[in-house]
Amino acid sequence: MTTAPAPIRIGYCLSLTGSLADNSRSARLAHEIWREDINSRGGLLGRPVEFVRYDDQGNADLVPGIYERLIDEDKVDLVIGGYGTNTVLPAMPLIVERERFFVGLMGLGVNNALLYPNYFAMIPTGPDPNAALTEGFFAIAAEQSPRPETVALVSADAEFSRNPIIGAKANAEKYGIKVVHEAAYPLSTEDFAPVIDAVAESGSDLLFLCSYLADSIGLVRALRSHEFRPKMVGGAMIGPQNTAVRTEFGPLLNGVVNYEYWAPVPKMMFPGVEELLNAYQERAGEAGVDLLGHYMVPLAYAQMQVVAQAVDATDGFDGASLSAYAREETFPTVMGDVRFGAKGEWSEPRVLQVQFQRVSGHEVGQFQNGSRQIVVSPPESSSGELIFPYAEAFAAE
Repeated sequence: MTTAPAPIRIGYCLSLTGSLADNSRSARLAHEIWREDINSRGGLLGRPVEFVRYDDQGNADLVPGIYERLIDEDKVDLVIGGYGTNTVLPAMPLIVERERFFVGLMGLGVNNALLYPNYFAMIPTGPDPNAALTEGFFAIAAEQSPRPETVALVSADAEFSRNPIIGAKANAEKYGIKVVHEAAYPLSTEDFAPVIDAVAESGSDLLFLCSYLADSIGLVRALRSHEFRPKMVGGAMIGPQNTAVRTEFGPLLNGVVNYEYWAPVPKMMFPGVEELLNAYQERAGEAGVDLLGHYMVPLAYAQMQVVAQAVDATDGFDGASLSAYAREETFPTVMGDVRFGAKGEWSEPRVLQVQFQRVSGHEVGQFQNGSRQIVVSPPESSSGELIFPYAEAFAAE
């Protein structure tokens, strides 16, 4: 009688409850689809794959203990990073101490200070994350006629906004655009009319927003009801990447230019990504997760592709061997070819800026194929032309 091979166990935590739960649950489903795919092909190293997964509840203080449990009690073969800086960063001291190979998911600048050689980032912001996240907004603004000369920077007073604002200031200077107004509002803000009043007083050509989910909607509503019309709006808003937020916005999104990591446009249809999203979307409704998955799913699946390719190539789980391989190789993934560079970030940034155009009503399907979110930067990934100035994008509503 043949004994079945012991499973390979991969451990990590996700914020399955708390403020980051929506994106984390999308990542969980993407990981499960990867696990089913790899096991249908015979597993890794001829062994089936299992996940050992805990909920960190969006509480960074719980993360170190979870990884200590995974390594010391659960005896997992591999560990990976959960979703976002809030989960990845607090795991790092233990990961460094135990010299583990570690691929994080969407942590921004996690390894800037640590410089840990066995860390790798599944986020397309490249070796200078602060600049890459915001550069496309300023680059395309600088190409317009008449050329914008001034910008207002408005952000939530929160940890997540600090790095994008640093990047926005650097890019404004790089492209010769003067910062004439800067303000931070509390996350508890409900009335954004005074925020827009202050921007209007500055008369800025551009309005750069670094906002969170609910306040993104509040800011755009306040702007649309105001007589002030900047020439471009958006940049680093968290929210428009999420399908539920998009459908709540509806036509309010028209004209907004904002970052994305992936979009369903021809130049981003890398091998396997369409099949992945089809599989995800068939299960998304029942699973109660983001119905389209464009923001989270390709990166979460690609995270596991990198891990699998490194394990297969090195024939094991040794952290030093896996990391040496990952530093030198190019990984074909559903996010395209990924190569890691300084600090474990992608060697080249691949952040998109999209403009929402011709959004009508609040129906999900209009966001399915990229006809409403037009990639306007960088040029090599573009799918259409920027509508400029901002007001022209909704003049026909």
